[in-house]
Amino acid sequence: MSNTSEKRIIFLGTPDFAVASLQALVEAGLNLVAVVTMPDKPAGRGLKIQSSPVKMYAESQSIPVLQPERLKAPEFLKTLAEFKADLQVVVAFRMLPELVWNMPPLGTFNMHASLLPQYRGAAPINWAIVQGEYETGVTTFKLKHEIDTGDVVYREKVAIGENTTAGELHDSLMAVGAGLIVKTVRDVLEGKAVYLPQLANRNELKAAPKIYREHCRIPWNSSGETIHNLIRGMSPYPAAFTMFDTAVLKIYRGRYVMRRHFESPGQLSINDNQMQIATADGYYFPEELQLEGKKRMWVADFLNGFRLEATTILLK
Repeated sequence: MSNTSEKRIIFLGTPDFAVASLQALVEAGLNLVAVVTMPDKPAGRGLKIQSSPVKMYAESQSIPVLQPERLKAPEFLKTLAEFKADLQVVVAFRMLPELVWNMPPLGTFNMHASLLPQYRGAAPINWAIVQGEYETGVTTFKLKHEIDTGDVVYREKVAIGENTTAGELHDSLMAVGAGLIVKTVRDVLEGKAVYLPQLANRNELKAAPKIYREHCRIPWNSSGETIHNLIRGMSPYPAAFTMFDTAVLKIYRGRYVMRRHFESPGQLSINDNQMQIATADGYYFPEELQLEGKKRMWVADFLNGFRLEATTILLK
């Protein structure tokens, strides 16, 4: 058997979250022979063509980059096979066809940002916070047909604080996951990996589906805790929102208190340079927000820049 550092690895990923794992593999001295990422696309105000973060890092390390439009395209499959990879690693990439994930003799391994089998799906970081979890983690597992269901190699837990946002949790999981990827790859290449099936009662599973606009609208007739979890779970992206007259108002962080009142949920009061919004069981106090057409700002700056009535009702 050849040395671990000689085993050939292909990495598949696109965003910043994946770069940390790719960089960790490179710095561990493992043999990255190619990277697969999304095609370049226009982005930003000027719609300039931009490369993915994974592509930019791979090019800085002189690693060949493949950017297929279609993962089943014969020319892509032919090129992929020519790299003769022993193993493939996937972090934050699109769903792979079997022709791709079943190609290397040692298989294809994914890193998912949850403690599988919980929070299978596209947005595990957001939904763990929205659901009020106090811990989540990362899981490495071997790909098979059903998405996020393959045999687990390793899991590592990460705590979620009461005010942790999705952006902050993303960064924590990114760092922990990078280390777990290196550990997983080394053990798989050395034949030390132990594979454990995912066991769970279907009725106890929590899903992490793709987030749509309707998921982000703030339900002021809910509890302060529910609203707080939604806002931090969608911060900084895609951001929870409500309607301020006819404009979208995004809220990125704040705090809540439980207090009996007789106001309508969504009723907004302004006192002592702060906003107070009635919830079903108390009040929510936005701290950082963004009105449609304006920049993101702290609530004190927001109130200084606008003339507001003492009380108004936020549209539901």
